[in-house]
Amino acid sequence: MPLAAHKLLRELIALPSVNPAFLPDRDDLTGEQRVADFLAFTADRAGLELEWQEVFPGRSNLLIRLTPAGGRVRRRILLAPHMDTVGVDGEARFKPVVKAGRLHGRGACDTKGSIATYLAALLELAASGPRPRETEIILTALVDEENNQSGSRALVAGTLLSPGSRNSKRGTEDKSVLPTLAIVGEPTLCKVITAHKGDLWLRVTTHGKSAHGSKPHLGKNAVHAMARVVEELETRYAATLKRRTHPLLGHATVNVGFIAGGKQPNIVPDRCEILIDRRTLPGETRDGVFAELRALLRRLGVQSDLADGIAAALTDTKNAPCPALETDPELPLVRQLLRCAGQRRPQGVDYFSDAAVLASGGIPSVLLGPGDIAQAHTADEWVELKQLERLTRLLVKFLRDQP
Repeated sequence: MPLAAHKLLRELIALPSVNPAFLPDRDDLTGEQRVADFLAFTADRAGLELEWQEVFPGRSNLLIRLTPAGGRVRRRILLAPHMDTVGVDGEARFKPVVKAGRLHGRGACDTKGSIATYLAALLELAASGPRPRETEIILTALVDEENNQSGSRALVAGTLLSPGSRNSKRGTEDKSVLPTLAIVGEPTLCKVITAHKGDLWLRVTTHGKSAHGSKPHLGKNAVHAMARVVEELETRYAATLKRRTHPLLGHATVNVGFIAGGKQPNIVPDRCEILIDRRTLPGETRDGVFAELRALLRRLGVQSDLADGIAAALTDTKNAPCPALETDPELPLVRQLLRCAGQRRPQGVDYFSDAAVLASGGIPSVLLGPGDIAQAHTADEWVELKQLERLTRLLVKFLRDQP
C-alpha cells in the first residue's frame, strides 16, 4: 500500500534541507541531496524511473517519471515542488510534531507538504488502478527556489524536458512532446493559483562629498539626498503604483527594506545605499521599471546610481528577476484542475514562485499545494493533516483522468 502523505512529510521534515545561502559558512551542500536521496529511494522501490540534473556541484534536481500505460508519450504533466527551505534557529524545528490535527516543522507547508502529496499521489497511481495511457507524469524536485530559483532556471535551460531528450525503456516517445502543464508546489490552501506578482530587487546609491562634521557646508550629504529618494518612493511613487491594478493580484507595490550610509557622526557621508523590493504585475518588465525609477531620480536631481539588488556572487543567473505569472485559466488542463479543486474561478497571490520561471520557458504553470503562506518561514511552521489528504485525493483524480 502506498505511503500516506503525512507519513512522507514526517520523514521529509526530519531531513534538514536549509538552502546553503542561508547557512553561516555556506558549506553544507547536503541538505537538498538528503531529501532527493530519500525521494529517489522511495520512488525506485515503487518502480518509477529516475533522472538527475546537476545544478551546482552536490546540488541536483531530481526527476521521477511515471510512464504511461500505453508506452507512447503524447503529453506530459509536471509536478514541481522545491526541496530547499529557509533557515531556522535550533534543531528542534526539524523534528516533526503532530498537534491538534496539524503537523509542525520546518518545511511543513513551504514546501515539503507539496512534495509529500505529489509523491503520495504518484505512488498511488503506480501501485493500483488505471494509469494514464499516453500522459507521462514527472515529479520534479527542485533545488534553490528560496534563494535564486536556480533549479527551475536550470530545468528550463536544460535538455531533460526537451523534445526527444530521452527514450523510454517501456516504449517509444513522440519527439514533439513538451510539458502541457506544470503544477508548482506552494502553500495555496489547496486552491489553484493562475497568477502571481513578479519581484525585482533594486539597489540605489546616492553620492556626495565628505567633509568634517564641524563644517558640513563644505560637503554634500549623501544620506540627506537618499532621504528625499526614500520619501519619493514611499509616497508619490507608491501612490502611482496603486493605480496599476490586476483583477487577481491587486496593485503593484514598492518597499524600501534596507538603508546604509556614512561612517561616523562627525563625517559628512559621501555615500548612501538602499535596497528596494518592487512587486510587479503581468506586463511590467525590468527595463520598464528601471526607466521609471531613473526618471524619478532625475526629477529629484540627486547624484545616484541604479542597479539590480541581488548580490553578484550568488550564481551565474545573478540578477535574473522573477517575472509575474499569468496563466490562461481557460486552458483545458487548467479548467479540469479547477473543477477537481471545486473552484469556479482561479485565484492570485502576492508572492512569486518557480511557476513564473517555468512559464517563461514555455510551460503553462499554476500553483497548488497544502498549507497557508501565512505559516511559511515562521518559527512554528505547520500544515493541516486534512489538507494533505484532500490534495492527495485531488491529484489522484486529476491525474487518473488524463488520457
